Amino acid sequence: MALSVKKVPMRMCAICRALRPKKELIRLVRTADGQVFMDETGKKPGRGLYVCPDKKCVDAALKGSRLEKTMGRAVDQDVREQLKKAVADPGGDPSPPAAESEMR
Repeated sequence: MALSVKKVPMRMCAICRALRPKKELIRLVRTADGQVFMDETGKKPGRGLYVCPDKKCVDAALKGSRLEKTMGRAVDQDVREQLKKAVADPGGDPSPPAAESEMR
């Protein structure tokens, strides 16, 4: 009996065009009514756009009107700030490293 390997969904960064696992990327979504927002779950309905969580990709996305052209809509300043924060603090508050005695 063969073991089944779960397929990892891959997505392409809209900026650098790198193919990465979906969970590693930041997703922006444009809803049917035209709103653009960050989708932390990756499951919201609408037209999605993926960006690497790297500062270079986010800076390039925010530079000029590149993000607006890709989304086909104006992107609010609060969404831009959320995107910047996601790169500055990618995993939230990291837990402190375990003490050496706890690791043994």
